[in-house]
Amino acid sequence: MHRFFLILFTTLACGQFIKPPAPIRYTYKVVKTFTHDRYAFTQGLEYREGNFFEGTGLKNRSSLRRVKPESGEVLQKIDIPTIYFGEGITVLKDRILQLTWQDHLGFIYDRKTFKQTGTFNYPGEGWGLTNDGKQIFMSDGSAEIRVWDAATLKELRRITVRSGNSPVDQINELEYVDGEIFANVWQTDYILRISPADGRVLGIIDMRGLLSPADAAGGQSDVLNGIAYDAATKRLFVTGKLWPKIFQIELIRDK
Repeated sequence: MHRFFLILFTTLACGQFIKPPAPIRYTYKVVKTFTHDRYAFTQGLEYREGNFFEGTGLKNRSSLRRVKPESGEVLQKIDIPTIYFGEGITVLKDRILQLTWQDHLGFIYDRKTFKQTGTFNYPGEGWGLTNDGKQIFMSDGSAEIRVWDAATLKELRRITVRSGNSPVDQINELEYVDGEIFANVWQTDYILRISPADGRVLGIIDMRGLLSPADAAGGQSDVLNGIAYDAATKRLFVTGKLWPKIFQIELIRDK
């Protein structure tokens, strides 16, 4: 059993979930599938204007892409310099921000042209990014989520992701969904629903079994990673590193 899930059960057994309440458990139903480039090491995924925006990783293979959902066609692409390992992205008004893993460097692109317009720096590792229009949320592989001012990219504060009184680390790709932060937990098949106010785990989505053995066959599919949300139609999408499909899912509350 994964470490973070053991934390959830341990704190529940100790009565630490009485205040605050225990996270709500969810499973899922696949609504639709979309073709995905199985050579894309997905690090960040967002949905805007009818297309997916995707950041990919690995040195010599990192990129920023605009992808047509229906066909998986890459409509627009820019490669990151080969020395960098690309990480999470977020689309913010007319800009796209992209992190790198261990180089303390982020790239800023024009949303329409993908032309690089600037860079920014941050301490520590870069993992995931998302935003609510006013604030940017960044993960670094720990239990902390950094909160930045969207205009200046300056850090305002940090929140610690907690299940009861226990921090949950390995917080990876992020997506802002109707007032909550959804987050992949690295090397697990679980997505957390997190309060952006205080880091409290509000829900746990069990994504086990999403990628079938048949889908995984013939490739080197890696872990679940990649969450996108269509705010206009309330559609939720998930994928993984080197996965051949993106899945539109519906959450089902566990009984």
